[in-house]
Formats: sequence, structure tokens, C-alpha cells
Amino acid sequence: MRRHVYLLAGMIAAALYAGPSLANTVYVSNEKDNTVTVVDSKTMEVTQTINVGQRPRGITISHDGKHLYVCASDDDTVEIIDTATLQITGTLPSGPDPELFVLSPDGKTLYVANEDDNLVTVIDVDKKSVITEIPVGVEPEGMGFSPDGKTMVNTSETTNMAHFIDTSTHEIVANVLVDSRPRFAEFKPDGSQVWVSSEIGGTVSVIDNASRQIVKKITFEIQGLRSEAIQPVGVRISADGKKAYVALGPANRVAVIDTQTYEVEKYILVGQRVWQLAFTPDGQHLISTNGLSNDITFIDTASDEPVKSVTVGAMPWGVTVAPD
Repeated sequence: MRRHVYLLAGMIAAALYAGPSLANTVYVSNEKDNTVTVVDSKTMEVTQTINVGQRPRGITISHDGKHLYVCASDDDTVEIIDTATLQITGTLPSGPDPELFVLSPDGKTLYVANEDDNLVTVIDVDKKSVITEIPVGVEPEGMGFSPDGKTMVNTSETTNMAHFIDTSTHEIVANVLVDSRPRFAEFKPDGSQVWVSSEIGGTVSVIDNASRQIVKKITFEIQGLRSEAIQPVGVRISADGKKAYVALGPANRVAVIDTQTYEVEKYILVGQRVWQLAFTPDGQHLISTNGLSNDITFIDTASDEPVKSVTVGAMPWGVTVAPD
């Protein structure tokens, strides 16, 4: 009898531990008031606000979760924040007007788009030094890394190109013409494709990573909205590669796309001027930054329905989530 009681107690304990995952910290850059808002992903509540440099936009976190990197665009630098203390501990030499960046899969190298001088600056994170500068098109912004770390894609807003860069040589190996004002580049988890959003063109170009050819252009149509109000920006693809989410700017919606059929399955209404997106590590929630309503929206990825909007700082731009 006692053995059965112990077994039952063990089963109950196991069930409790197998419950909802622990909270992850969400970090949101607010470009208007020069802050980063810290949000608990479980309670969906603001826990702290960090004062940072001028016009913070791009934001990402080290793979071990210990350091937060923030593009202080008007200060021409990337700030480093210790996630344990939430204090700025240093800077990286980003070059002028850093807007968006991407950390290599091994976590050692940061690739930064410098909008004002048409360069991608490559930074050794540990040494805090510039490795090289790569000339690209006019007004570079979007940055995406292939999962194997061999290819980095940069988009140039005015040249309307996706530049494929070999990370071993830091040379451009292919240029793909896309629609007007490309904003973001996101690889599928298997590395087979990169999805590039074009804000003014109103499309997402799906590019085959092997042939460097566009295999599909996805368009959007929302009843009651003019086409020019539908402006694709941030893109994220689920870990299983089955669904893509596209932030549609002033359309105030996130599009849900089947990556096999390329059909838009749903439009999720969020806040005003939805800009960037990030998944929680368990993939259960997608978070959007809504610049003109000064909030973020948590979206349940099982139902693709908004769960809660949380007020943050003035004009939220970027979002990143601490790893497990």
C-alpha cells in the first residue's frame, strides 16, 4: 500500500513539473523614448524599464542569454546590457546609424546594417572589434542568417535587393532583385528558403537558397483596406517550418501563411503599425511590436488569436526573448 502511495505521489509531482514552461524575459526597444521595456512572458506584465542610448531599434540577445545587444541608432553604437543586472556594460563599434543586426549561429559574430554608409559591419563580439566592412546596396536593413551559418542575407531598401553573403569570405555571392523597399530576411529552419518582405511593394519574396531564384511572391488583401496600407515588414517562421508570420505595418495585422501552399490562412488584428515579431522559445506565443499604439501583443500560435496587449514605451520597434 505504501509503495502505491509513493508511486502516486511521484506521478503527481511529475505531472506538476511537466506543466507550463517557466517564464522567459521579453525585451522591447522603444525608439521614441530611448528605453528598453522588460516583460515577463508568463504574466505578460512589465517588470522593468532600462534607459538606453538614442533611438534604439534593432535588439537581440546572446545565445546563452547573458547579454542583450541594442542598436542605439542615433548614437552610432551597439550597446551591451548585462541581463542579470540590466546595466549597460559596454558598446560594440557598429559604424554609423546601426538599424538592424543578426547574431551568427555560433554566437561569436554580429552582422550590423549601417543604413547611412551602405555597409554591413562585421563585429567580433568577444574582442569588441570590427572584423571587416562589406559594401552592399543603398540603405541596408534586413539581416538573416542561414541555420548552418554559411550564408547571411542583407536587404537594401533603395537598391531593392537581397544580397547573399558568404560568411567565410565576407563576399557577396548573389544579388536577387525584389520588390520595393525590402525590410526583413528570414530563413526557414531547414535553410532551404529565405523570405524577404518588401514594405512598399507589398509582397514577400520566397527565395530558394540553392538556386538564389524567387520561387514565389506572396501578396496580401484585406477587406476594407487600400493596398498601399498593407506594408510587410517583420517576418518569422515557426520552428517546424510550417507557418510564416508577417507583420503588415499600418494594416495593424499579422498575416499567417502556410509555407507549403503559400496561402494566407488568416490575418490577426493587433496594435497600430505592427513592426517586428519574436517567438517565445517554446513557440507557444508570438509577440508583435505595435509602434503607434505603444504596445506589444502576445499571440497564441495554436489558435493564431491575440491573447493580450501590453503597454510598453513610446514607439516600440524591436523585440527579442531570452532563451530557455
